Amino acid sequence: MTPEQNNTLTGVGKGTPMGELLRRYWHPISLSADFKTERVKKVKLLGEELALYRDKSGNLGLVDKRCAHRGASLEYAIIDTVGIRCAYHGWKYDAQGKCLDRPNEPENDPGKARICLKSYPVLERGEMIFAYLGPAPVPEFPMFDLYRTGNFVKTIGYAEVPVNWLQIMENSLDPVHVEWLHGHFYTQEKGSSEPPFDTFSKHHVKIGFDEFEYGIIKRRLLEGQREEESTDWTTGHPMIFPNMLLVGDTRVHQFQIRVPVDDKTTMHYWYNCFHPAEGVEIPKDYPTSSYEVPIRDEKGDYIKDYVDGQDIMMWESQGEIYDRTLEHLASSDRGIVQYRRMLAREIEKMNKGQDPMCVFRAPGPIALPVEESRHGLKAGAFLNHTHSRDYRFAPNIEEIVRILSASPTESRRKTPESAYPPAESVAAPIQS
Repeated sequence: MTPEQNNTLTGVGKGTPMGELLRRYWHPISLSADFKTERVKKVKLLGEELALYRDKSGNLGLVDKRCAHRGASLEYAIIDTVGIRCAYHGWKYDAQGKCLDRPNEPENDPGKARICLKSYPVLERGEMIFAYLGPAPVPEFPMFDLYRTGNFVKTIGYAEVPVNWLQIMENSLDPVHVEWLHGHFYTQEKGSSEPPFDTFSKHHVKIGFDEFEYGIIKRRLLEGQREEESTDWTTGHPMIFPNMLLVGDTRVHQFQIRVPVDDKTTMHYWYNCFHPAEGVEIPKDYPTSSYEVPIRDEKGDYIKDYVDGQDIMMWESQGEIYDRTLEHLASSDRGIVQYRRMLAREIEKMNKGQDPMCVFRAPGPIALPVEESRHGLKAGAFLNHTHSRDYRFAPNIEEIVRILSASPTESRRKTPESAYPPAESVAAPIQS
């Protein structure tokens, strides 16, 4: 790969090939729990610094962070009934960025009509707030099954990872790293192994990557598995173009969403949906919790005893933006090669005025395939191994497992109000 090709795939700023491609999609920028009432906060997405707010009428807005007057930051704005005012001199803006008022100017102020901040569409889906930074017409939001409501419990993790988005995504097209990083490395660190890490060490007999309408299906067949009996092979799990992965089994479905903050920073979301045992009903209005996924411990060392911590350690070890001119790819990297070619192809389609993959123009639910079981474990086993995944940091994970595992009779009893806090109190704020 040449330096120019690497820059094309990694740069996310406005006007860059990848930046323009990624602007064709809706990206999560905050949790809904952070905006239950009026609030304003600074956010950064695809290199653009913006102010996200909810005004006193409940309307969401996303505008340029800088006031048009003298550049003061609107992260410190005064929240109004409609829109926000700059705290410096009171200039008022609505969700479309229009200047509605300049209070210290003449009453019939003709100048305000010429002032308009950059603004972008925002919407709420699945307990998250999403933004679209691309050109008109605005595409439909992709209503994947996990974003819908139903008889399941949700909890959302997040971490700001100081690396480029692409090396995180390429990890998702690299099945064999599991047996080494999550298997053998874990065993070396702990001096022993236990479920599910012992199964991660199984050798990959073969791997497969099949393009489908929403991205690439990743498949693996492990030593001791038979093709027709392994959903790791017969079903696989999808990389959803351009920056998502769906993993799980019958009890836990998880989106991993990699949101480029800028060229050297990625906000990683783990969007988890936990499904109960047959006949078990989730308590009505059970809240969606959230949690920050820690990268290092109090000593500054990487937390290496769970899957996601091990992955983050490797991503950071590659540098802020991995220099792919130095790599030596092998046959087991063919999923990464396929993904890079897909990115280049979709950039080319965009440049021709066509919609790239997964830009939707018609509303409707979208179902995605997910394995019944993974890595040779029993169906639903990951609910019993919460210590191995990011959701071990969820503040209510023990209660979630207890609710999901209750007998049908127990689940129909009224859950005491004190058993779980409202969403506002379990949701940790995302750091700007």
